[in-house]
Amino acid sequence: MKLKMSLLAVLLGMYSLLVAQEKYIVTIDLKTVVDDKVKVSCTLPKVEVDEIEFRVPKIVPGTYSVYDFGRFFTDFKAYDMEGNELETERITDNRILIKNSSKLSDISYWIEDTFDSEKDNFIFEPAGTNIEEGKNYVINTFGFVGYLQGQKDHLYELHVDYPKGMYGASSLDKVSISDSSDVFLATNYFDLADSPIMYAEPDTTTFEVGGAEILISIYSPNQALDPLFVKEQVEPTLKAQYQYLGELPVDRYAFIIYLFDNNPLSGKLGALEHSYSSFYSLPEIDPYRLGQVVRDVAAHEFFHILTPLNIHSEEIGNFDFINPKMSKHLWMYEGVTEYAAGLAQVKYGEMALADYLAVIDGKINNSRERFNDQLPFTKLSLHCLDSTAAEYGNVYQKGALIGMSLDLLLRELSEGEYGVQNLMHDLAKKYGKTLSFKDSELFDTITKMTYPEVREFFSTHVEGSTPIPYEEYLAKAGVLYEPARTEKELSLGHISFSVNESDNRLVIQSIDQMNFFGQEMGYLEKDIIYKFDDVEIDIENYEEEFLAFNNRHQVGDKIRAVVLRTDEKGKQKKIKLKAEAMFVDVKIESSISVMENPTNAQLALRKAWINK
Repeated sequence: MKLKMSLLAVLLGMYSLLVAQEKYIVTIDLKTVVDDKVKVSCTLPKVEVDEIEFRVPKIVPGTYSVYDFGRFFTDFKAYDMEGNELETERITDNRILIKNSSKLSDISYWIEDTFDSEKDNFIFEPAGTNIEEGKNYVINTFGFVGYLQGQKDHLYELHVDYPKGMYGASSLDKVSISDSSDVFLATNYFDLADSPIMYAEPDTTTFEVGGAEILISIYSPNQALDPLFVKEQVEPTLKAQYQYLGELPVDRYAFIIYLFDNNPLSGKLGALEHSYSSFYSLPEIDPYRLGQVVRDVAAHEFFHILTPLNIHSEEIGNFDFINPKMSKHLWMYEGVTEYAAGLAQVKYGEMALADYLAVIDGKINNSRERFNDQLPFTKLSLHCLDSTAAEYGNVYQKGALIGMSLDLLLRELSEGEYGVQNLMHDLAKKYGKTLSFKDSELFDTITKMTYPEVREFFSTHVEGSTPIPYEEYLAKAGVLYEPARTEKELSLGHISFSVNESDNRLVIQSIDQMNFFGQEMGYLEKDIIYKFDDVEIDIENYEEEFLAFNNRHQVGDKIRAVVLRTDEKGKQKKIKLKAEAMFVDVKIESSISVMENPTNAQLALRKAWINK
């Protein structure tokens, strides 16, 4: 990625030279690895008090999990101007008390990485750190650098010394570069923590979308993925998102991708979003499949440039890394982001309508079957670190569906002129990166910007426990949704078949899922179906005969079958089976499709909604 010396970086660099005492100067030495650890040293801003805490995040934005990164900061030492060591006391994993801190000048410590850690409470790799000597260094900055209590807002000048031949991929401004050392500048701790860096042999490409420079940087031990191939996968989606947004609120963005050649300790794949970048932890699998995964995940992560970057509550704008307060608006941060990622693709030609409807169907089923559909979404958000942690995955399911339903409601009320796409644009314009909204006021603010019916929607379906009637909302756009349901049908026994190649007869392959009727009939595995309902059965007629079964019989009718069964001596015999016909519960899967005869109003709303 070519060096971009932004005006902000130049000005901040000049300012930092003038007021060195008002900044942190951090050096990470990647050249010297000892016992899988690297040393970090830091010159600190001036401290006026006698005791002060050095703090490391307990949790970081976007993870919604307590990780206690201070566990990986070891051999911590504090020094005065003369190099004398000051007394320190570790209060918790993440808080170290420094005594006589009015004399404090520097600190040093060693960082243990998390990717191969044997500690409990394992850190999901996208939020983790890696020290692989001479090959790869993953610097999620919050896992390497902390801050002094009450002094998060000072400048950070980050020096990284690294082995020659490597490249440091990041969205942070580089204000100085050599063949073995980079200097980055961050306006405060939040911006530093929001900016991962990965060092490895260069494997990158850059391109431009909507005036923003996009960097793709990959570390793959076996070169399983090419940056140019990833560019081909993500560029059309990013262009669709640019059309959706109208303009990009960032001038740069980095996709930083780490590929494992074995199973990661978490056993998971995923990514962590940041304001100007996202970090991916993925397996080395077939490049085509991997490209699809990157495209799908990137579609979501890239949209976080809108929220929470430009739309966020005070809980995020002034994030407390030690005692975080959760916002009640995960429906927007994650849900609307997930919804918009799909909507932009279908609306601007990167996804077929049928595929998009299938995505909606899957999210409805997942939200109802895997999660508590009656849990108020604001409660899920507020307590996602503790009592509702098991429900967190629903932010990508029901959260997206909340966005969809709100969109359809807005489109209906505005006769197609205004939707979530417009709402998020207006909220970003109202607040932007530096202004936070009050968590308790967002619903009322949105209502004032839109319609009274929107407040009722939030009260009933987001703050309240009433499930969203998706069939009603989708019908507004001429989309027919039929929920999954259970119907009673006459059963054949719920057995699975294969075909006997010698005579084309059906062979019972498995009775693992056999129901009560099958048990009453007495089916066994490897039975060959000779007759059913007095009709000889083979591959040619079985489908027709089995379909006719429901029309011929009622509950209580005697059902007869003849099977060919091989005894212990290997002799095949005809065995007669019988049982009374009975109803069983059969699950009918949900379905979603466009209506055959939609009204003009439905067609117009669908056009405004998804341009189809």
